[in-house]
Amino acid sequence: MRIMLACALGMSTSLVVSKMIEAAKAQGKDDYKIWAVDESEVKLQLGEFDVLLLGPQVRHIQRKIKKIVGEDFPMDIIESVSYGTCNGAAVLKQAENLLGVK
Repeated sequence: MRIMLACALGMSTSLVVSKMIEAAKAQGKDDYKIWAVDESEVKLQLGEFDVLLLGPQVRHIQRKIKKIVGEDFPMDIIESVSYGTCNGAAVLKQAENLLGVK
């Protein structure tokens, strides 16, 4: 599974990404690729991710990003509490739920 996170500069999500990678490895999901980008790079990354999660601080661009990704890729806003507490396992589960992975 390829999970991309997008935020204002791609930096504030780096800690969440680290925690997600730790959670994935702890669950034996070593094949997961998880990374963060600046929201302006989403269009350049089309086809490189299976699911896109936006940082809560950029929820105002959700419609704009949805127009870019269309219906081809599941997308959601990261749940604020999970993001704020860097709960990598919860954010990972959110991504998996979008793809119907159990």
